[in-house]
Amino acid sequence: MDIRKIDETISVTPQILPEELAELAALGFRSVIANRPDDEEPGQPTQDQIARAAAEAGLEFRFIPVRPGGLTADLVAEFGQAMDEMPGPVLAYCRSGTRSATIWALSQSGLKTRDDILTAGAHAGYDLRGIAGALRDPE
Repeated sequence: MDIRKIDETISVTPQILPEELAELAALGFRSVIANRPDDEEPGQPTQDQIARAAAEAGLEFRFIPVRPGGLTADLVAEFGQAMDEMPGPVLAYCRSGTRSATIWALSQSGLKTRDDILTAGAHAGYDLRGIAGALRDPE
């Protein structure tokens, strides 16, 4: 697994496998958010398979699929709500981790400064400057 810590509340990673959920729990994660739609690639585990493995490992699970180019305000709000409700730390995943990092960044708009969001993303290996204009600083 290529787990990249964004901050104390969230890390992101590319696709995970059902057999990795127990290890993720052992690493201290308490929740998982799946941002990868089912059937994006042949052979990828389904969200149902990941959800079952998460439950067996004692992890909370949410499915918030983001299709490439399909990020909406509603999905960002749903992700932000999940982050508020789920015990942390949270691990979010998609195909490469980029969509998960991006939806996290947008969910933090207005809560953290633009610079803090971009810096956290960069430290995790994600260049989020392309969405900088959509981020606003707290009032």
